[in-house]
Amino acid sequence: MEIRRATTVAELVAAEHLYDGPARPEWAERFLAAPGHLMLIAYVGGAPAGMVSGIEMLHPDKGAEMCLYELSVDEPYRRRGIGRALTEALAAVARERGCYDMWVGVDTDNDPALATYRSAGGADDGEFAMLTWEFGDEVGRTD
Repeated sequence: MEIRRATTVAELVAAEHLYDGPARPEWAERFLAAPGHLMLIAYVGGAPAGMVSGIEMLHPDKGAEMCLYELSVDEPYRRRGIGRALTEALAAVARERGCYDMWVGVDTDNDPALATYRSAGGADDGEFAMLTWEFGDEVGRTD
């Protein structure tokens, strides 16, 4: 397995089977251009087997922290340590960038994700509520 940072639209589109839906080239281009956004892709035999995306966030009184936005490993490659390796690789990037921490939101009943993050050194920070605002098509989504 090899883990590399995605730097081209083609790399992001080639990994679309790891996302919740199809990749859009214009969104992939915007992702790559956005400061602090990054995706690491794990390759097995030259094919994308897993990915982790992160967003570096900065606040005037806290400094920089890394949000692990999404982690995905293709079904045939699960339970081989790829998710842990991707999480550890993102944590290493966060440290290199001077982030004071890295965090991820996880459903409390998502046992595989919790096990992966814990195996990579993540610690439970307690339960919290996550609230969302759905904007739908009004922001230009054309699903």
